[in-house]
Amino acid sequence: MDNSSDLSFSELKEFLDLKAAHFEQPAFIQEDPILLPHRFQKKEDIEIVAFLVATISWGKRQSIIKSGERLLEILGPEPLSYVLTYQDGTCPQFVHRTFNTTDLNGFLLGLKHCYQNGGLEVAFANSSPLLEMCILSFREKFIPFLNPRTLKHVANPSTGSASKRLIMFLRWMCRPAKNGVDFGLWTAISPAQLMIPLDVHTGNISRKLGILKRTQNDWKANEELQAFCQKLDPKDPAKYDFALFGLGIYENF
Repeated sequence: MDNSSDLSFSELKEFLDLKAAHFEQPAFIQEDPILLPHRFQKKEDIEIVAFLVATISWGKRQSIIKSGERLLEILGPEPLSYVLTYQDGTCPQFVHRTFNTTDLNGFLLGLKHCYQNGGLEVAFANSSPLLEMCILSFREKFIPFLNPRTLKHVANPSTGSASKRLIMFLRWMCRPAKNGVDFGLWTAISPAQLMIPLDVHTGNISRKLGILKRTQNDWKANEELQAFCQKLDPKDPAKYDFALFGLGIYENF
């Protein structure tokens, strides 16, 4: 399917629906960072592990998983308990690329504040249907506990950031768990509100398919891609993340 941008809308939808169903399977998560929060059963433990693993999800997936395993050593078998009893400055050594011990210390303090005030889902909740507003609500509650150098690790859509890792985390939390990949733990954000986590793979494939015209991977590109995916499936636009990512990383489309 080399000339895929010439597909009709119905042909493109059929193609992407098939690919999304093919890649949204437990077999594919064995090589994906989402496998780490799947080791936990308690809602809050899953949230904490997923949030921290999503935060360090840049670079090669094997490297992310290796650093994620180190995070699990630090958090122990009960991540919520670890977070709620965490004391400033007691963080063990941790480094993943530019995310270091100072950053993890700030993130643990921010998480502690969130869980002392209703939890992470409450921190993201916003009456606006726009995902941007949910992320900004979260930032407002979370960033007061961060060292200035750590702020760069909390994406800000209002400055144009594609916010890939936060959007990926929200996909994990909000999309239904029926296929054994995402968790479907949250109701504060509807699957219909979700966006595609925009990275080099999803961006390149979207452009090759002719469904994304914007050349930059930024927030405006998120909005353009979301608008198209909502036409494909208004109730679950983010499912096409599986199709676009899978086509890029597994099929070299």
